[in-house]
Amino acid sequence: MTASEPTPRTGRGPHKLRAITIERGAAPYAEGSCLIAFGSTRVLCTASIEEGVPAWRKGRGEGWLTAEYAMLPRATHTRTARERSQVGGRTQEIQRLIGRSLRAMLDDFRFGELTLKVDCDVLQADGGTRTASVTGACVAVCDAFAWLVARGRLRATPVKRRVAAVSVGIIDGEPRLDLDYAEDVRAGVDMNVVMTSEGRFVEVQGTGEHATFERRELDQLLELAAGGVRALLEAQSRALGA
Repeated sequence: MTASEPTPRTGRGPHKLRAITIERGAAPYAEGSCLIAFGSTRVLCTASIEEGVPAWRKGRGEGWLTAEYAMLPRATHTRTARERSQVGGRTQEIQRLIGRSLRAMLDDFRFGELTLKVDCDVLQADGGTRTASVTGACVAVCDAFAWLVARGRLRATPVKRRVAAVSVGIIDGEPRLDLDYAEDVRAGVDMNVVMTSEGRFVEVQGTGEHATFERRELDQLLELAAGGVRALLEAQSRALGA
């Protein structure tokens, strides 16, 4: 096994996250950025400040936050074509999830007619790319707004809370946290959970891929996810120096 190949859950219990690393400032030209790794999954997250807002928001004196997601052609074992003329349905769904999750960091958009554009580019995929994107993009957003404050564009950051996301699933009857790709394709039940630093849910995406599941199992998965999110929020705090 080479360093670039996915790593199995060997030595990692069912309730353990993969090794998490967050490197701030990974893209020095962006107002906010970080390179995040969930095990072998690596995502570059950048947050860019642009003047103006979409036409439907003009004249309100309010800003906007939006997100884009993409996977490099060789982020996976076989090359996938770039999405040039049209963004695929899966990509659109992930972009919307990331955008909704990051907007939950704010109580309002009273930071002037500025747009914060977040880009999440998957460099290497081994499961959990959308959850890593949300968790890493949160750090990039925090830094982008801090950049505006440091330059006198804002009096205070509009960020009121942080967000993080993790996957959970049931494999061979066992609830597991933070699924890698090999586990994700085997999971009878697969779920992505986004939560805030206040312990509230932003989004729960759950599907019985190959099986149905009981309310008891749903509760187990949500509790498992909540523990994983708390650990990710702690990793964010360490990265941000909070």
